Amino acid sequence: MSLKDKAFAVRDKAYAPYSNFKVGAAIKSQSGDVFVGCNVENVAYPEGTCAEAGAIAAMVAGGETKLTEVYVVADAPLPVSPCGGCRQKLIEFGAGDVVVTMATTSGIEQSMTLADLMPGAFTEEHLGNS
Repeated sequence: MSLKDKAFAVRDKAYAPYSNFKVGAAIKSQSGDVFVGCNVENVAYPEGTCAEAGAIAAMVAGGETKLTEVYVVADAPLPVSPCGGCRQKLIEFGAGDVVVTMATTSGIEQSMTLADLMPGAFTEEHLGNS
């Protein structure tokens, strides 16, 4: 199953009873393993979890800390990019040249690198720990 197929499949499992805006994400780790996540809403909106954050959590729980590719899908007229918080989470585990493909359920795709999505990202280098 491709990264795209896995993102589409997990999107169907999203828990979005309030917005009905289901999102699925699949990330490929440095080892080639694929981890998925879907958005999980909460009646207290800020307490929900984004699909990308869920996929990252699954990757870390699986013992991986480097991602090499990301695919995100939502049922929207145009591809939906990761939110600002998820962009920061993605850059934590991926280099600037990692490609993020954003797609609609109707098949429209747009790809950008993490560096393009998160210019001026706050990284470990800012802490002087590199």
